[in-house]
Amino acid sequence: MADFIRKITRDALRSAPDAALSREWLVANGLGGYASSSLSGAVTRRYHGLLVAALPAPLGRVVMLSQLNDVLIERDGTERRLTGHNPQADQWPDPNYPSDAAPSGLAEFRMESGLPVWRYEIGDVVIEKQIVLPHLQNIVHVTYRVVKAPQPICLRLRPVMAFRKLESAVDEPLARDYRVTARGHEYEIWAGPELPVLRMTIEGAELPLTLDGGARRDIVYPVEAERGYESRGSLWTPGYFSGPLSQGQTLSFVAATEPWQRLWALPPADVLRFEKERRRRIVGTAHPSLREGAMAELVLSADSFLFVPAGRVADQMRARAEGDEVRTVIAGYHWFTDWGRDTMISLEGLTLTTGRHMEAGWILRTFAHYIRDGLIPNMFPDGKDEGLYHTADATLWFFHALNRYVQATGDRHTLQLLLPRLVEVIDHHRRGTRFGIAVDPGDGLLRQGREGYQLTWMDAKVEDWVVTPRRGKAVEINALWYNALCLTAGWLTEEGDAQAARPLAELAEQARASFNARFWCAHAGHLYDVVDGERGDDDACRPNQIFAVSLDNPVLDRARWEPVVETVRQRLLTPVGLRSLAPGQRDYKPKYFGDLRARDAAYHQGTVWGWLIGPYVDAWLKLHPDDKAGARELLQGFLPHLDQAGIGTISEIFDAEPPFSPRGCISQAWSVAEVLRCWAATAEDR
Repeated sequence: MADFIRKITRDALRSAPDAALSREWLVANGLGGYASSSLSGAVTRRYHGLLVAALPAPLGRVVMLSQLNDVLIERDGTERRLTGHNPQADQWPDPNYPSDAAPSGLAEFRMESGLPVWRYEIGDVVIEKQIVLPHLQNIVHVTYRVVKAPQPICLRLRPVMAFRKLESAVDEPLARDYRVTARGHEYEIWAGPELPVLRMTIEGAELPLTLDGGARRDIVYPVEAERGYESRGSLWTPGYFSGPLSQGQTLSFVAATEPWQRLWALPPADVLRFEKERRRRIVGTAHPSLREGAMAELVLSADSFLFVPAGRVADQMRARAEGDEVRTVIAGYHWFTDWGRDTMISLEGLTLTTGRHMEAGWILRTFAHYIRDGLIPNMFPDGKDEGLYHTADATLWFFHALNRYVQATGDRHTLQLLLPRLVEVIDHHRRGTRFGIAVDPGDGLLRQGREGYQLTWMDAKVEDWVVTPRRGKAVEINALWYNALCLTAGWLTEEGDAQAARPLAELAEQARASFNARFWCAHAGHLYDVVDGERGDDDACRPNQIFAVSLDNPVLDRARWEPVVETVRQRLLTPVGLRSLAPGQRDYKPKYFGDLRARDAAYHQGTVWGWLIGPYVDAWLKLHPDDKAGARELLQGFLPHLDQAGIGTISEIFDAEPPFSPRGCISQAWSVAEVLRCWAATAEDR
């Protein structure tokens, strides 16, 4: 199976002043760590770095190596920068920055099997650079290959760093003083007893480290400035590696927080070969419709979200003692951790559609361990061992994910293991649990809400301002509640416990009758978004109503499926997902931009969410089961996007109006998962 290659040509890189800065690449290591920057190589965000290591709590993810400034020195002494650079703080703002930041010799950028490669053509010299992270290791390899050089050249590599927690502001490094120690060609950077040591070496060539005083340089992170965060910070360098290279020669700069034994265990060529083979196997196990082209790239993107939570050591020990493994899902890069809701929505597309059934089971059993008071965690903060439980829907999505898992695998053992926990979850919801989540005994519908909390997936909050509180009985929460009741009653019946199933089936029927009596908004021709809310019933036209049709057990009467789907099609559907609020509504925002408050004000008030294409496709196929071609057409708008923000992956959100500019995270788990799932579901030979 050949490499899957996506190329960004010289013309595309020069198509706009910031073309090489606004697009980004990312490679993950399966631990939650990663490497990422702009295509130019410049670090434009606080989240960029060549080695963002995933470390045990309380550290979490730490930016250990920010950049490797590489310079080609020609025979006449002319220096040619290979990596784009950030302006110095005293030069900002500089109107010439975007063009000045792009390296002059960059002829092509490409992703080979999801791994970034740069091709530089400077005069008659051609150099290629590739980055690889060995799986499940906090190690990065930056490999240079001299493709063409009539005469020997000189390469200078300067590592720059500021040991800093991932979420820390760029002006708040963890360390103020760095020390360098050397033993032969092994170099270590030490910054205090509470921080890991950064180890560096060069393999394949003699490039000694020249210490030049431990210089600091104040730089600007332009994306942080645009987002309203602190944007000026310092990077430190111990010195530089420099030496001659000839045509055909290859060298690798290696940096890690792992022990030296692991760095030396495999030569760089083997690391690359094994990682490419691992990626080919991942694609080879996916659904047949996903094994080539753009979908194969998304299968590799899906792999980046599945990880072992390295920081939660106790979890790993517990699971292994039980003969299991811990797996979970990074919700999005760069800043999300693992979120319960995102994990359960993404599980089918990331694992079942891609043939990774064992990992799906690990994920479900991992989250089942964290059930507290009938809830699974909303999220795990970076560097923490315990989750936060402020969510009304993540637990209900757990039922959905388990159902799809059992359908795909037939794993009754896991179902039997988890079924008592599910009955317990329903009991907690019936009696009432945290954050006002409880069944209304009068109608069997599920209400939720507590002042100061955002409990549905529309969870934007700025300080004490909950942007879309939706307290009351939300439409998708009750669609999920009905689905969970039906699934559990069915499972209990299948397991021979009809007596336990009967009250759940009765509660489901009560909820269904109440839903159809209460949620149909006759004057609008669609479903209410919330009923019995703080201000009565909310008739805002939002995508949440689609779940009343799309789920395995649709709560909405069949006669009203078509008007709901048609309303969503006319008012919310875009080429890259569904709007979170229809144009013309009071709080509608056409663009997502500005500082945190401005962005969160638009987050669920019109902004398009890519993942919502999944439930829309499901609903469409329920109405038009023979129109797989029409459903597949709904996914085509994502294909050109793979060349935009995060190369070869799908963003979190998009502006609500053309050109539907990508925003938010450059790579989002449920966006990728739902496109993969729906692509497989619409394959004609399925």
